[in-house]
Amino acid sequence: MQPDIEIARQATALPIEEIAEKLNIPAGHLYRYGPDKAKVDLGYLGSLGERPSGKLILVTAITPTPAGEGKTTTTVGLGDAMNRIGRQTAICLREPSLGPCFGTKGGAAGGGYAQVVPMEEINLHFTGDFHAIGAANNLLAAMLDNHIYWGNKLGIDARRISWRRVVDMNDRALRSIVANLGGVANGFPRQDGFDITVASEVMAVFCLATDSDDLRRRLGNMVVAQNRERAVVTARELDADGAMAALLKDAIQPNLAQTLENNPAFIHGGPFANIAHGCNSVIATKAAMKMADFVVTEAGFGADLGAEKFFNIKCRKADLRPDAVVLVATVRALKMHGGVARDDLGKEDVAALQRGLENLGRHLENLAQFGMRAVVAINRFDADTKAEMAAITEYCKGFEVDAFVCSHWSDGGAGAEALAHKVAELAQSGTSDFNPLYADEMPLWEKMRTVAQRIYGADDISADRVVSERFQQLQAQGYGQLPICVAKTQYSFSTDPNRKGAPLGHVVSIREIRLAAGAEFLVVVCGDIMTMPGLPSRPAAEAIGLDDDGQITGLF
Repeated sequence: MQPDIEIARQATALPIEEIAEKLNIPAGHLYRYGPDKAKVDLGYLGSLGERPSGKLILVTAITPTPAGEGKTTTTVGLGDAMNRIGRQTAICLREPSLGPCFGTKGGAAGGGYAQVVPMEEINLHFTGDFHAIGAANNLLAAMLDNHIYWGNKLGIDARRISWRRVVDMNDRALRSIVANLGGVANGFPRQDGFDITVASEVMAVFCLATDSDDLRRRLGNMVVAQNRERAVVTARELDADGAMAALLKDAIQPNLAQTLENNPAFIHGGPFANIAHGCNSVIATKAAMKMADFVVTEAGFGADLGAEKFFNIKCRKADLRPDAVVLVATVRALKMHGGVARDDLGKEDVAALQRGLENLGRHLENLAQFGMRAVVAINRFDADTKAEMAAITEYCKGFEVDAFVCSHWSDGGAGAEALAHKVAELAQSGTSDFNPLYADEMPLWEKMRTVAQRIYGADDISADRVVSERFQQLQAQGYGQLPICVAKTQYSFSTDPNRKGAPLGHVVSIREIRLAAGAEFLVVVCGDIMTMPGLPSRPAAEAIGLDDDGQITGLF
């Protein structure tokens, strides 16, 4: 089959006004970015408050291989399939980061005949939201250093600055740097560092804010440092929140695009799920639910990361009650969990797949802990055999869960119609009874232990004295009611990326805890995970370029 980029170029995209009509959005409330994408006016979205909300469906996945298992592709294919069977459906996706585009995974606009378009623009600069988020973040960093340079009236302790700069690129050289070198005119030298933009608190605030006023409130609450008395210093105290909100004024309006089958897709915000909370914006999700009967959204990486944070953070903060969950599985990932080497995944191996099915089982058990009814989507690849797919279907019966082989990558929405019928039935049945995993009142340490034990299958958690004391300090300072956002490897339930399957008896080691007071959660950094990724030995960027006609090549 043709590469994704060629399939996307051959698509017949409708004018964005026609896509908006499907959701009854008046053309006058669109801000066009070319003929086939637009932002939707926040004022109009605010007027939808009295409308009933549609059914919310989450797409998540088993523990993935490095290339991913097709959550976005399945989200798009399912959305198209539901529209094909007469269920008015919108999809909500995250915006892709340039890091994976130029690194290992490629873009995040779907694949094959289950894509959102314009694929190239979505995967690269789109409507400029990430640039605005990075600029707002780095403006705050500049104002912080500038405040210290011009007398430091707030008494900020330069040894206790927690705010980091960001860039939307995998650049390991920026993880730890020394800033302000070059003499008196450049400020006071100090150790600093960069995160990737999608891991920033500004990105989290952007995605969890409910409107412009809430955005500015959250921006102002962000903690940047401590003073000499160990009291926190916020962005509001630096008078930075207003300018940051101004930089985000246009970005905060959700983006409307379309699938290859001309169905509406909101694509807005993009935090990673291994180092952030992994969900698209609350504004886009809630708006879609007011305009469509069904909304299909996705959360990043496996269900132990993206789905757990979708439930414990996004749904908790936005008062959302999801109606059904789709768990994406692939034959190749299950064989990898069963011990097959990456180079041998194309060969039939039912025995290895059956060993790896414990990973799928753990995820189904975890979803049930949230009170959610699930269905499994087997994202089919060409090398998959009937025996392998039958083994997955049979295994799911033991959980009283239906599994459907889906060919949306090659067949578009038509390849996921059986899945769509089941998802619509589940969502409308009212049999899901969503509840977060832990209560707000549970102490922070116990929240982390609960996630580690009940979701990761760990015996316990561990931390050194400094980290343990930080938990106690944050609890005493009044942050104990916040949920936790775990940063850990996406390739295992444990903190060891090489430990496949569904390991038990491990201990989750906590390296650091970061306060995200604006986002209203705590980031708990575990194992060796980095909030600034690095490029692989052969980055995807090496194959990307322009042809003689000025067309982008190599993007996938």
